[in-house]
Amino acid sequence: MTILCVLLLLLMIKKETLAQTITPLVDKTLKSEGEKVTLSCKYDGAVNNLHWYRQYQGSKPEFLAYIYLHGDTSKPLPDRLMPKIDKNNNLVSLEISDAKVTDSALYYCALTPTMTGNSTTLYKNLLNNKTLSS
Repeated sequence: MTILCVLLLLLMIKKETLAQTITPLVDKTLKSEGEKVTLSCKYDGAVNNLHWYRQYQGSKPEFLAYIYLHGDTSKPLPDRLMPKIDKNNNLVSLEISDAKVTDSALYYCALTPTMTGNSTTLYKNLLNNKTLSS
């Protein structure tokens, strides 16, 4: 009987690990310079920490930050960037304060510290000097 319980526990852990997903809430964000930009992704499954990367056109992705579920983040954080976690809603966000044109890039949210895998977990952050209308 004890062996059966252990096997079921291992199967549940394995199933939960395989079910990990992360999905951006929107595909692109348009903001004016000086505004705050919040990029958010919804995650599912057993997660230890979540990662943010940025990729400028023609360059390799660069690591920005990670955040643990309890809120601790990597140190030091890049200027004007703050990762946040909302465990109740399974959301991880990256806030960029005082947006600048140089922040225009692809932003990746990731479950593991790699850049391989699902390319749909990216953001296009396009900044414009003029106020944007819907």
